[in-house]
Amino acid sequence: MEWAVLILILILLLLIVFSCIKVVPQANAYIVERLGAFQNTWSTGLHFKIPFIERVAKRVNLKEQVVDFPPQPVITKDNVTMQIDTVIFYQITDPKLFTYGVENPIMAIENLTATTLRNIIGDMELDETLTSREVINTQMRSALDIATDPWGIKVNRVELKNIMPPAAIREAMEKQMKAERERREAILIAEGQKKSTILVAEGKKESAILDAEAEKQAAILRAEAEKEKMIKEAEGQAQAILTVQQANADGIRFLKEAGADESVLTLKSLEALEQMSQGQATKIIVPSDLQGLAGLATSLKEIMSDK
Repeated sequence: MEWAVLILILILLLLIVFSCIKVVPQANAYIVERLGAFQNTWSTGLHFKIPFIERVAKRVNLKEQVVDFPPQPVITKDNVTMQIDTVIFYQITDPKLFTYGVENPIMAIENLTATTLRNIIGDMELDETLTSREVINTQMRSALDIATDPWGIKVNRVELKNIMPPAAIREAMEKQMKAERERREAILIAEGQKKSTILVAEGKKESAILDAEAEKQAAILRAEAEKEKMIKEAEGQAQAILTVQQANADGIRFLKEAGADESVLTLKSLEALEQMSQGQATKIIVPSDLQGLAGLATSLKEIMSDK
């Protein structure tokens, strides 16, 4: 019986010892109280507490956390009521202040967010509110960070998730956006048609230029061909005249070498004159002694008849 009591007491002591051993995980902190008063903040690692005197009052998560608050009604400067919901990114920097600074930190941040949002939106008109998200986010983050610092909380970022104007205003905005899209579409179509017209005109211009260049080249080639033709014809005529003159000169030279007298030479001159009269020349120069030549020709004819 005594052994059983001793074993039971030993088991109870072991359980008490094991319950006093605490391991704090990474990115966490434990708030330890001794007899109801704050004793210490345990960081990551192995820790021991005094049984029945000390206790872990709160386990605090040190990671960055996100809380999404429901839409809050706000009124703009021009008396338009909107619903805006926000997302807060915060991180606990002081576990002791977070534990003892405020009763319900998340509810406190929500109420503070709603109040700050109303103050900021109340100084803006509807159009400015819809186009100034970044400004609102920055102002809210700065205000919340200052207000939550005594609670051991740091607000890293604030985002306006949705901004919902009244239904009538949303319909008017949708119509305006539709009209703006149609206007841009019409502008794009007009610009496309303008560019197309310009391209067609440029194409016609290029075609006309090419046609003119081709006609110019053709005219140049025709003129050069005609010039070449006239040169060839003139060279042919000059060569023909030269050949005839050379033949006449050769004939006279042959006659002289053969011992022909003056009568024969005169007769050959008449034959040459006859050939010239049958040519294409429009003017013929007749020698002044044509009458003597004619008499000589008659005498030669009579001599030939006697023979």
